[in-house]
Amino acid sequence: MPNMQLTKTPAAEQEPKVRARNFEEVSSCYTDAEAINEANRCLNCKNKPCVSGCPVGVRIPEFIAKIREGDVPAAYDIIKTTNGLPAVCGRVCPQESQCESKCVRGIKGEPVGIGRLERYCADYMADKSEAPVKPEPNGHKVAVIGSGPSGLSCASDLAKLGYSVTVFEAFHTAGGVLMYGIPEFRLPKATVQREINGLRALDVEIATDMVIGKILSVDELFEQGYEAVFIGTGAGLPNFMGIEGESLVGVYSANEYLTRTNLMKAYRDDYDTPINKNRAIAVVGGGNVAMDAARSALRLGAEKVYIIYRRSSEEMPARREEVHHAAEEGIEFKYLTNPVEILGENGAVRGIKCVKMELTEPDQSGRRGVKPIEGSEFEIEVDGVIMAIGTSPNPLIRTTTPGLETNRRGCFVVDENMLTSREGVYAGGDAVTGAATVILAMGAGKSAAKAIDEYIKGKM
Repeated sequence: MPNMQLTKTPAAEQEPKVRARNFEEVSSCYTDAEAINEANRCLNCKNKPCVSGCPVGVRIPEFIAKIREGDVPAAYDIIKTTNGLPAVCGRVCPQESQCESKCVRGIKGEPVGIGRLERYCADYMADKSEAPVKPEPNGHKVAVIGSGPSGLSCASDLAKLGYSVTVFEAFHTAGGVLMYGIPEFRLPKATVQREINGLRALDVEIATDMVIGKILSVDELFEQGYEAVFIGTGAGLPNFMGIEGESLVGVYSANEYLTRTNLMKAYRDDYDTPINKNRAIAVVGGGNVAMDAARSALRLGAEKVYIIYRRSSEEMPARREEVHHAAEEGIEFKYLTNPVEILGENGAVRGIKCVKMELTEPDQSGRRGVKPIEGSEFEIEVDGVIMAIGTSPNPLIRTTTPGLETNRRGCFVVDENMLTSREGVYAGGDAVTGAATVILAMGAGKSAAKAIDEYIKGKM
């Protein structure tokens, strides 16, 4: 009989006041007993609605059934047939809006903790899984630009089909946004590195410090014998508001702030990474990146952290879990508030001037707009500001690759097979959609790998 408890089996967490001052993971992995208890909540529905909510099609009821039986290696193997990064996805996927949103148990209670169970399998197998079986080489070469989630997913699927794959990464460390964007307390770097090592075990070559579009062009990759190219370069160009004071010392893009914190290890005492140690800091934006930046600033020593968001809490796009954790840690939310100027003194930030906003009636899409309330300006005293209002793709590849079509936001235009306007050139992830989720980027990488395989086989 399934366990009919209405709520998910809770995972242990650090106390808010403790975790707000360290970069260790907030949540712990399930114990064996907790995992089996949660697995027993799964009804193993005949139509498997949860699978339809997963962008990479993880066989969810099947792997959960193996946990229930106590056969974690078999559960892990089932996950790995479609998901090359289970330890990552189990931690950072927005399951609540994807697989878990389809779970029948959510009708009368909470859905099954699919993400927690996926993490449990990956962590359980961290030092137990054997080296993957390398397929016979098929004699064909593919280049993957970018080692974020879409690039890693594409490279993994192609390598398993026997392709010789080279991943070109602009930074000195592979992993893309998984390494530079998501903080240690949500996604430990050792976890990401373990997943990348699994890719190397499939003989995927990862070339770091390789800025494609500068060191080599896409056309030169073809000249070197690569038969197809996948562009998974993400969206790393930060957006700003264009208000006065954005050039003051102490103003960061969230991209820069998180890169200094994560990739350059500002969170570690034994690294002398240049980053301001702020007394009070304002983070502008309401997405997951804003939560990551605000919670990182708190852990780096800020006494006061504000999140400034121009809409209400109901419109905030960040995961509910991240908002809940941020509030628990003492971060103050300024809803229906919009910056109009960053105030400076001697060239550095001394405050931020804001205006109160009010919601307007919903438009045809159902989304409510906002408008300023006249005469509602006020100031917040801060010595740092982080802009977390979105990113766009870096223009380097599109400006150095003739015939590569992009839209007005600078995103690559692709068809249903992730094919760009150039033959043999595919793209996916944030470079196509703009900033989105890890799992959607992985799904795009998988789709592109399938299309690349069919394209190359079609030429033989």
